[in-house]
Amino acid sequence: MSSHRKTSSHIVITLVLVAAVLLGAIVIAALLIGSRKPPAQVVAQESSVNVKVVRASLEDVPILIVGYGEARPVEVVPVTPQAPGNVVEIHERLFVGETIPEGEILFRVDPRDYEAAVSQASAQADQARSVLARLRTQYAADRERLGTLVRSRELARNEFDRLRQLFEEEAVGALANVERAEMAYNQARDGHDLLLQSVELYPSRINEAEQGLKAAEAGLALAEITLERTVVRAPFNARVKEKRVEAGQYVGPGAPVLVLANDSILEFAVPLDSRDARSGLLFAASGTGPAGSAWFPPVEPVPCRVVWTEDAIGHGWTGTLDRVMNFDERTRTVTLAVRVSAEAARNNAAGLPLVEGMFCRIEIPGHMLEQVIRLPRESVTFDSRVYVAEDGRLHPRGVAVARTQHDQAFIEGGLAPDELVIITRLVDPLPGTKVVYDDSAIIPSSALATGQSGDAGQDGAPERDL
Repeated sequence: MSSHRKTSSHIVITLVLVAAVLLGAIVIAALLIGSRKPPAQVVAQESSVNVKVVRASLEDVPILIVGYGEARPVEVVPVTPQAPGNVVEIHERLFVGETIPEGEILFRVDPRDYEAAVSQASAQADQARSVLARLRTQYAADRERLGTLVRSRELARNEFDRLRQLFEEEAVGALANVERAEMAYNQARDGHDLLLQSVELYPSRINEAEQGLKAAEAGLALAEITLERTVVRAPFNARVKEKRVEAGQYVGPGAPVLVLANDSILEFAVPLDSRDARSGLLFAASGTGPAGSAWFPPVEPVPCRVVWTEDAIGHGWTGTLDRVMNFDERTRTVTLAVRVSAEAARNNAAGLPLVEGMFCRIEIPGHMLEQVIRLPRESVTFDSRVYVAEDGRLHPRGVAVARTQHDQAFIEGGLAPDELVIITRLVDPLPGTKVVYDDSAIIPSSALATGQSGDAGQDGAPERDL
């Protein structure tokens, strides 16, 4: 009985405590709800993007065809001795890389054998001249004698005819006198005929003597030329590329002992895509090439910019487009020759001159792109779109790209003059995004050619993903 009362009392107390806790929670919740304030109203603000813009302006721009090539001298001459012998003299600066002025002796071969040959040939020529002079003198004398013999023959014949006529018709004189007159006439005639035959042979004898003299003089000239060839001189202001000759060395026809380069004109062989050549190159008017020649007409000799790829900023020169060298049917490329004179090659205040072996970028001006809009290349997307600013909003615009050159693109359709084109580089911007720009800094797009706007997209702002 006592145990039952204790259990009932415990249950009552537990229920009272639970009820008190619930009541306290309700009171606290009511207090919290009563003290809550409504959230403050926040006005949403639209974000904007700072950009740089240019005002679209039409201009005529020359096409710039870009190719690459290596500088090479136009003349590279291997030197092979033509007079064999021992080298007895050599230029004191005959080393690879040295430049020997035109006309100076590079090396000399022992000339003694060749000097003796010249003396011998000279004596033979003198002998031939003497023979010819003697024949001509004798020819003149014999022709004069021939005239005398003609007169003697006529006199002898007249005397013979007179004596025979007197003896036969008038029986005057003796037969012995007639026969002696006939004998004298025959002797005069034989002497005349023999001399006449000799005189008639003189022209052929003189001709043979003249040919002999020519042969002797040719032999003398050949000996003198061979003697001259013992001295090898620089054919131009020659840079020594290779040297394989020393004093005392025996040299002769065969392998070259020197290779010389003429650096007065350097030439680049510049291969171009045939499409660039077709659309951009300036050729002379049709009909100016050689008649009957199925080849490219002459190109206009336009000035070309030559830039060393190792230092594109500091090293640049001016060359001239010279000609079309060849067309490669395998690669479909047209190779052009661009020449740079020695004066232009040295004209570089930045330092090094243009020299053989430098690999350079060649910029060749071509046809004119008419009425196009110049933009930074990076402001045009890969699918040929640009972004324009209209009423403070960004709008995409499809355009027709006529050509891209360096870091610029030239638009021939899709933009109107005076439209504001965004040149800040943006990545996937949302159409209609609000843009902010400095009205006082807006320049025409044609001013991008002179770099007045700086490098588009390189103003220090990171690419924006809108």
